[in-house]
Amino acid sequence: MADLTSIRQTTDNSGNAITAAYAPANKKAKSGQGIAGRTRIINLAKTNMTLTELETVLTFLQLGGVAGTNDAHTVVGVQPLTESGVFTTGTTDAVQVAIQGTGACTVGADFGGVTGLTSSLLAEFSGLQA
Repeated sequence: MADLTSIRQTTDNSGNAITAAYAPANKKAKSGQGIAGRTRIINLAKTNMTLTELETVLTFLQLGGVAGTNDAHTVVGVQPLTESGVFTTGTTDAVQVAIQGTGACTVGADFGGVTGLTSSLLAEFSGLQA
């Protein structure tokens, strides 16, 4: 295994150089994350969801709907909530999706045009904080 003891972070997520004076400030606990502008985790729920329904909603998330209500986002993670972690069409009831973007995402019933599919916001991580 490689010796990584000499490896250290030299810049923060905004590209600022990390100096001895800066390092303590870089470790402050505050709201936000360094992944993207905004990251949301949403839950998609529908009894016996099909793969077509899931793909319809994922496409809706990526292309967006009404501007300012459901803007386009990047889908960065999809995880079925099953014991095996595998999506089974016509059987899986819930899928969690991680999306990133700065626009609006309004969750609710019949989400993405799929009748009976309800979306709910589980977590929202704001963008980089100053």
